[in-house]
Amino acid sequence: MRFLKKHCMKEIRKMRNVTALTDGWRFGKRRDEMTDCVTLPHTWNALDGQDGGNDYYRGTCWYARELSGAETAGERLFLEVNGAAMTAEVYLNGKKLTRHEGGYSCFRVELTQALEQNNLLEISVSNEDNTSVYPQKADFTFYGGLYRGVNLISVPAEHFELLKDGTPGIKVTPVVHLETMRATVTVETWHNAPSVDITVNGETKRVERCAQFEIDHVHLWDGVDDPYLYTAVAKLPSGDEVSTRFGCRVFHCNPEKGFFLNGRSYPLRGVSRHQDLKGKGNALSYEDHAADMAIIRELGANTLRLAHYQHAQAFYDLCDENGIVVWAEIPYITMHMQNGRQNTLNQMRELITQCYNHPCIAVWGLSNEITAASPVNEDLLENHRLLHELCHQMDPTRLTTMADVFMLEIDSPILEIPDINSYNLYFGWYLGELEQTDEFFDEYHAKYPNRVIGFSEYGADANPAYHSSHPEKGDYSEEYQALYHEHMLRMIEQRPYLWATHVWNLFDFAADGRDEGGKHGENQKGLVTFDRSLRKDAFYLYKAAWNKKAPFVHLCGKRYTNRCEAETEIKVYSNTDEVTLYVDGTKLATQKGRTVFTFQIPLLGEHLIRAEGEGCSDTMVIRRVSEPDESYIFNKAAASVTNWFDADEIDQSCFSINDTLGEIRAHPQAGAIVDAMMAKGASERGDVADAVKDNPALQRMMGRMTMLSLLKQGGADEESIKQLNRILQGIKK
Repeated sequence: MRFLKKHCMKEIRKMRNVTALTDGWRFGKRRDEMTDCVTLPHTWNALDGQDGGNDYYRGTCWYARELSGAETAGERLFLEVNGAAMTAEVYLNGKKLTRHEGGYSCFRVELTQALEQNNLLEISVSNEDNTSVYPQKADFTFYGGLYRGVNLISVPAEHFELLKDGTPGIKVTPVVHLETMRATVTVETWHNAPSVDITVNGETKRVERCAQFEIDHVHLWDGVDDPYLYTAVAKLPSGDEVSTRFGCRVFHCNPEKGFFLNGRSYPLRGVSRHQDLKGKGNALSYEDHAADMAIIRELGANTLRLAHYQHAQAFYDLCDENGIVVWAEIPYITMHMQNGRQNTLNQMRELITQCYNHPCIAVWGLSNEITAASPVNEDLLENHRLLHELCHQMDPTRLTTMADVFMLEIDSPILEIPDINSYNLYFGWYLGELEQTDEFFDEYHAKYPNRVIGFSEYGADANPAYHSSHPEKGDYSEEYQALYHEHMLRMIEQRPYLWATHVWNLFDFAADGRDEGGKHGENQKGLVTFDRSLRKDAFYLYKAAWNKKAPFVHLCGKRYTNRCEAETEIKVYSNTDEVTLYVDGTKLATQKGRTVFTFQIPLLGEHLIRAEGEGCSDTMVIRRVSEPDESYIFNKAAASVTNWFDADEIDQSCFSINDTLGEIRAHPQAGAIVDAMMAKGASERGDVADAVKDNPALQRMMGRMTMLSLLKQGGADEESIKQLNRILQGIKK
């Protein structure tokens, strides 16, 4: 009996054992002053990275933890760091073991040779500014910390590879033959043992490293309708074992008909996501990830752009399980760095190595808005060529793509590098009018009919506290955001060649350099608030268009209670074909239609509004007030500016705010005045304004806009607008 117990314990020790190092950490900004007790996951920017001012701590911090004898048991011991932003160094008993550059991928280091009787683990992590590790310039907060947790992995002497690019040790490539509904599945493994047993779909093969399996009557991974997953298991004679789920599916794109899944047209319509949460930063739990996925499924999206970096493996798993088609990318963003080429290649290699087995991933993103603050020169082009080649070398089964900044000319040579492209366009918000989005895609598709093009970002900021019966660009009202997305939804539905469209963004997120729209440190383009507590009206627009599973009606403007007009519009979003509106219990009207239903009602006092659809309803209360509720207005001074200049005597021989920026800048004196004023205002727009201010294509777009439009969008007050007009009226054309 004693021998049997001893023998079993020996076998257990030879099995792989993973220990989460959650508790017992000390933390501080200095190695010799780690006095704070923290648990992982952890970020030091959970609060200061979200409060505005662009002054959050970017530097080096230290984590330390003693390792117990039980935690260090086993023949070989490895440390697994799932996310350390942005660079990290690992020390054991004072000895530096490794350095990792890149804040979003997993890395591992072996501890075995450095172990002593008592062991102190130290990890330094830095998110400080530098010239070689991406990202360095972007419109989001670069949180620092060990924000995805740390594990110890104990394995036998013969074990699967753990170090190379954070590999899972197993790679599965399914090739589906749709005409016969048969799949050929190739499984590759990396290890130091003479053989491995690989099992797929109930069949086991003993091989040196690689095995191939045939699956008849294959069950497809078929998007949100049927995301079926198989499992591949690999086991060594030593007892070490790894496994991975995979899906059998086929992706392709057509320049006229868009995206195809398993041979059928499958328009990708969805959103983008950042990995942070109000008050927690990016130190998310599995429950946080799962809650986000539940909101995505409620919305009805079938695709996600996981911006702008590698996300947690747990979230890719959730995408696999829920049938969400994913765009995965590295943080090669905004500003090309001459010293950063190797880092882009390293981060792409880690992304593909660690995420290859996820059936949800359809494309690898090379970069995002990389020409916003950098010229298209040979160094930039060569960096993209190398990334594109690396992707196809490592993964011939997927396409490469890019998210192109809206100022990038459509004949730029960089557009020829990836397999397919997408554009980030903000007409109707940052610049220009909504209709320019339609014109852009029509022009692009007409000029390049054989290219695949998509819509990778679009959005408008909205603070749910702000409301208007006459919403306009730049007022940060919930109503303008809704109008913006109504237009974009119609535009998208009329252009089936768009291979994928991604709203920017599903959730408000931290951008500590921003100070606008009544909030500090937030980008408010989300359809849902930063804390996930409130779905803005525009969320329900997309839910009505995309989620057909459960009938619902949503009354827009629930937070717009006090209204001063004699007649007001009631808007309803619904996925039903018919909506009936009741006012104070009396039926007003029934409308047949799709997605958006609008009603006009007289506003006499306080009214209970009820909308009914097919077995569903929604209610709200609105009331007539004598004066506009100023709490609903973002910029109260500018609100009265709309048409004041129409009544003034404008001398047409002189400049005025009715002239375009281009016309004014063409005059040395007028141009100098306007440029000085705009430079001062740009400081409040965060990194995004700084990144694009010297872009020639952007300046051409801005040049076509009137000064009045630019000033109102920038939130200028009435007196400033009038003062500029008076100055311009003193300058002859």
